[in-house]
Amino acid sequence: MTHDNGRKSGSCKEVSGLQEDTAGGTASKSTSAELGSAAVESDLFASGTGRSSGSLDRLLDMFEAADGEYLSGEEISRRIGVSRTAVWKQIRRLKDAGYVFDASPKLGYRLEASGSALDVRRILAGLTTSRFGRDLTVLPKIDSTQTEAEKKARNGAAEGTLVVAEEQTSGRGRQGRVWHSPPGRGVWMSTVLRPEGPLTAVPQLTLLAAVAVCRAIRGVSGVEAGIKWPNDLLANGRKLCGILLEAVVEDGRVRHCIMGIGIDANLEEGDYPEELQDKVTSLLRESGTEVDRSALIAAVMNEFEQLYMLYAQEGFEPIRLLWESLSVTLGREIVVRDVRGERRGTAHGLGEQGELLMKTEDGALIPVYSGDIEIYPG
Repeated sequence: MTHDNGRKSGSCKEVSGLQEDTAGGTASKSTSAELGSAAVESDLFASGTGRSSGSLDRLLDMFEAADGEYLSGEEISRRIGVSRTAVWKQIRRLKDAGYVFDASPKLGYRLEASGSALDVRRILAGLTTSRFGRDLTVLPKIDSTQTEAEKKARNGAAEGTLVVAEEQTSGRGRQGRVWHSPPGRGVWMSTVLRPEGPLTAVPQLTLLAAVAVCRAIRGVSGVEAGIKWPNDLLANGRKLCGILLEAVVEDGRVRHCIMGIGIDANLEEGDYPEELQDKVTSLLRESGTEVDRSALIAAVMNEFEQLYMLYAQEGFEPIRLLWESLSVTLGREIVVRDVRGERRGTAHGLGEQGELLMKTEDGALIPVYSGDIEIYPG
């Protein structure tokens, strides 16, 4: 995922637009590096199962049932059946995951806030899917969820496997740029896809993903996000979400894809580098209210699976119409910058493959398959 700050990271080639020449599939073959640093996975989360460890489940249940009242370390130790030291360690892990506690030497511990933390149980409870998000890994910190999901895919992970992190230290985006991913503020996640069909159909999935995320954001936060071609989400002209699709291809067929999504959920102005503050926004900044990130993750998975099934049954046409209905690009004067240079025109619609159709001054429709799009005036 990337905020366009000019910095580069990684060596992956992504499918972000539609490649005009995809013969042999080499233009979109992923060259993902192996995980650069070990993913430190807290015992709070059970990798690959989507279930938190039993004692921590019970600990959270106890604090939620206490409804803001203090629980002594002795009582917790007795009820869970672990030592006082183990209780302290588990509370520290919960703090690392974003839960906020008040500690009193005389009274014990009190849970002050849990809504801001990613919660495996709330994510799973919010899913209506049959596949997507069911195999869930939540990590406190990692270099990139893309890299971890790619590693899982190469080891045979099923379609719909989801990797989420509280923080990314080297989040990736389009054209190797860096996605700013501070801890506890956003939705940083990657999903394994195993689509059937040729490489040329893969870019349509980026448009499908944009529709799914846009619908989820609107439903959960109320923010009227819109799509800028092909798959950036904007609010009031500023970017709040990016989507990256990376494909691994063998013999001209897609072996698997990794769909990365970065949503600036609860970032405040001071959370961004100075050079980004006027270019980006967040759901919190737009709505004035923190969004439940666990609910948002579940909503994205629900929307995506529904549209993914629709796409498998009816093809791209219904996705195209949905994308156009949510677009902030169509009807606007745009500047296209690609290998051909800079071109201007009016965004007219999507073609059958998902390419952007730009109308020139002489009325001709020119397909745009890739490149950077700027809505003019910006």
